[in-house]
Amino acid sequence: MNRYHALVLAVALALPCAKAQQPRGITDAINNLADQPATRIEFSYDGSQLRSAEDSYLYGGNPHHAVALYGITVDTSHFSRPVFYTPEVMSQIINIYHAAGWQHLVNANLTPAQGTSPAAPVTDMWLHFNGAEIDDVTVLVRGEREMNLIQISCMLRPLDLLHLGGHFGIPRVDPNAVMVPAPNGK
Repeated sequence: MNRYHALVLAVALALPCAKAQQPRGITDAINNLADQPATRIEFSYDGSQLRSAEDSYLYGGNPHHAVALYGITVDTSHFSRPVFYTPEVMSQIINIYHAAGWQHLVNANLTPAQGTSPAAPVTDMWLHFNGAEIDDVTVLVRGEREMNLIQISCMLRPLDLLHLGGHFGIPRVDPNAVMVPAPNGK
């Protein structure tokens, strides 16, 4: 194989991986968000598993709705008693994503107290854009005794996110939530 073919092959193999990565320090910050230890379950879907699901049932086989999903990871933490989410650590998480260029969406109906000791699930969503398309999504759902972190590596149009709700551990959009961009730095 000549050098040109080797270079083309290397670039072709690297392009699907050339997406935004989770910002440095985010894993530690999320692991420190709750005030107590948790039992954790994590599972991932790789590209081949996602393509199989797309082909078989996700969009009823309609190729119009095909999206580029490269991987989905779901990490669920279960707590033995109601949990307190540390506001300072949540601020650190928000700042880490903001510094890395991610767009934060929040529920405009949420008060700060509801975010620290939620009686109902509280959702934060971060989107990383590559031009007009989303190349990475992180969804953090904090509940009274459970926290879910869903990370999606993809190439999506914003509307595609609505279609993914309810599949692969991705929560459906709450019809009562008013998701708005967070104020700068929040």
